[in-house]
Amino acid sequence: MSLIIQRMHSVHIVKSILLTCAVMLIGSSLSIANGGVGAEILTGSLTVDQVRSNLLPASQWHPSPQASEHDRWAALPAAVREDYIRVAEKHLHGSWATPKATDFLGFVRTGNRSEYQAISYGRREQLATLVIAECIEGKGRFRDDIVNGIWTICEETYWGVPAHMSLQRRGNGLPDVTEPTVDLFAAETGSLLAWTYYLLKDSLDNVSPLVSERIAYEVNRRINAVNLERNDFWWMGLTSKKVNNWTPWICSNWLATVLILEQDPDRRARSVYKILECLDRFLDEYTDDGGCDEGPSYWGRAGGSLFDCLELVHFATNGKCAWYAHPRIREIGRFITRAHISGRWFVNFADAPAKMQPDAPTVYRYGKAIDDASMMAFGAWCAQEQHLSEHALPGRFGVLGRVLPALFVLEEMLKVKPLEPDFRDSWFPGIQVMTARSVAGSSKGLYLAAQGGHNDESHNHNDVGNFVIYKDGEPVIIDIGVETYTAKTFSPDRYSIWTMQSGYHNLPTVNGVSQKEGRKFAAKDVSYHVTDTKAALSMDIAGAYPPEAGIQSWRRTLTLERGAEVIVQDAYQLKGELKGINLTLMTCREPITQTAGKILLGFLPESTSATPAEVVYDPALFSVRAEPIDIHDPQLQSSWGSRIWRILLTMKQAAEKGEFILYVR
Repeated sequence: MSLIIQRMHSVHIVKSILLTCAVMLIGSSLSIANGGVGAEILTGSLTVDQVRSNLLPASQWHPSPQASEHDRWAALPAAVREDYIRVAEKHLHGSWATPKATDFLGFVRTGNRSEYQAISYGRREQLATLVIAECIEGKGRFRDDIVNGIWTICEETYWGVPAHMSLQRRGNGLPDVTEPTVDLFAAETGSLLAWTYYLLKDSLDNVSPLVSERIAYEVNRRINAVNLERNDFWWMGLTSKKVNNWTPWICSNWLATVLILEQDPDRRARSVYKILECLDRFLDEYTDDGGCDEGPSYWGRAGGSLFDCLELVHFATNGKCAWYAHPRIREIGRFITRAHISGRWFVNFADAPAKMQPDAPTVYRYGKAIDDASMMAFGAWCAQEQHLSEHALPGRFGVLGRVLPALFVLEEMLKVKPLEPDFRDSWFPGIQVMTARSVAGSSKGLYLAAQGGHNDESHNHNDVGNFVIYKDGEPVIIDIGVETYTAKTFSPDRYSIWTMQSGYHNLPTVNGVSQKEGRKFAAKDVSYHVTDTKAALSMDIAGAYPPEAGIQSWRRTLTLERGAEVIVQDAYQLKGELKGINLTLMTCREPITQTAGKILLGFLPESTSATPAEVVYDPALFSVRAEPIDIHDPQLQSSWGSRIWRILLTMKQAAEKGEFILYVR
């Protein structure tokens, strides 16, 4: 029985597992840890021997219909099947773009990582499309092109991308063929080839057994053997380095390659156990509120990839390993619903775009696994918005591991009533992020999201105390997000990028000094308060600035008065020489500043329904000017179009001690 059939057939079994609050293995009951750093949520009382005794042999593991199961593929929505065939036909007898060494070197020479990635990702998407089309059609028409794609990718020196070559001992530049390293996209490639093997092995063997043998050899050489033998990749978390989305993302692909291709029971069990150890290190980065400090766009490859791993292990042990009752795992899933504002708008602190589309089937399936109806409804809403029943499913990087379960849950998901979550209030104490809206279940009125935290969070922007405000589901005061990644993005020069600076967030700049990166630069005395009429986050953000800013204390309180306004209240105490105070507000609406004490934010590009908003300030305290910022980067344009504005409120007479209030209505 396939993974999806099992999930559809046994909702009551999943609910029973959730209620037991335990991990059950043959002959033993493993209690779930309470959480916290080093809690070993997954490995807890689990041993390698228990993993070995409960893993299904590779020959018996059946996570998805294979190409030979024609009836299952024929039951997919007709529009989806037809679109896969249409796209795949464009690749019939086609060429496979070949990257040159100089393309690879572009990253260290110019900082550009996109040109090589476009070729690499393009190859993998091409192969994945051909594979799905062959499974759907089942006539062998695409088989030779699939073999060409497999062989082409197997001939590549390195399966990852130039931006990640720091994993090798010889550092950035060309890959060292004597030292295979595993980054995100080497792991994705291994998974793509493993799933191709799983789906089409018999058909490939009709061309030559050497094709599937080559897949097994290359995946073992580049992924499975390397990961089992080495402990020093930072993303494993087995050293002291902090981990992030890399850990579950790589582990989900590594796990698939092991479960599909590893034939030795001992190596198979040791690999799965090591993967669970790595995932425990990832879970250590979270608290039980499930807050993702990387932002909602990374949820798909943080919490979402954690779910991929949990599902693979759950079904590879025939349901004997299940962790969905653990509060941390449940709340990690729910984060994506709580970070949603309205439509495609999400709370986008860190390296997240404000406008995005979550992976709908992952949202739905995670919700189903933890028995969360609002999450399932949100997944169905996302699927409807993305018109998933009308075309081939998006699978960037050739992600068959995500596309396969999505295809076979599609019909079920689209039968669920779609609904945006629209929670009234959320609070994530682990990352010190709050969200609040005027009315539960509606985007009408004002919406406030604010954060405390520190400036060493994953994908940090030096933005302690930042906030965003929406009105009737449309942005008013914004977090810009991040430009397209380059060599500078994750280098020592990261904070020379304007989008990473507090001066381009909704924060004060004091004596010309902005916030500083590092764990010690953090909010203090953080408090959150919520009632039926208001929600507020208060903190001292002085510690986020270096000493030269001369800030003794800066108490910021951000309050949503439901149905009325957002209040930004700052009370400060400075020390030393005063050189001035500026308060920045970022917006995607053209500011009109002619009226003293009021900034009108009316027109919103690409929207004919945006409700006008205004910022009210004390004209005796501040002078105001607005700077247009033209946007040329496609990543930023996808959220904001071609222009945003930076509003600077400059204090006319800076004093050592003071207080001011802004109202957004």
